[in-house]
Amino acid sequence: MNLLTTTVTLATLLATLLALISRWLPQMAPNHEKLSPYECGFDPLGSARLPFSLRFFLVAILFLLFDLEIVLLIPLPWAMQTPLPLITLFLALAVLTLLSAGLVYEWLQGGLEWAE
Repeated sequence: MNLLTTTVTLATLLATLLALISRWLPQMAPNHEKLSPYECGFDPLGSARLPFSLRFFLVAILFLLFDLEIVLLIPLPWAMQTPLPLITLFLALAVLTLLSAGLVYEWLQGGLEWAE
């Protein structure tokens, strides 16, 4: 047996052994205290399973998108000093136009409104 086969066999056996031990070792006994939500030492005031508003996630994703746009446009002043600055300017304006059109579309569809 060569070294590679021995290493793979030993790693497989060790992983299987550790997976089996971790399956049998813990003593899981859930009770009311362990299953209740923890709120900084206070008794829970309501259900901990309240859903978040989907609009919150939409606004968060839009924020990340435009934050990424700013990061992509930061090197623009240095890129304008290249031998062909018109190509750089055209690409930057294309990115800005595309993202601005997306923002206008979201705005017109009412995706940025908190209340309906």
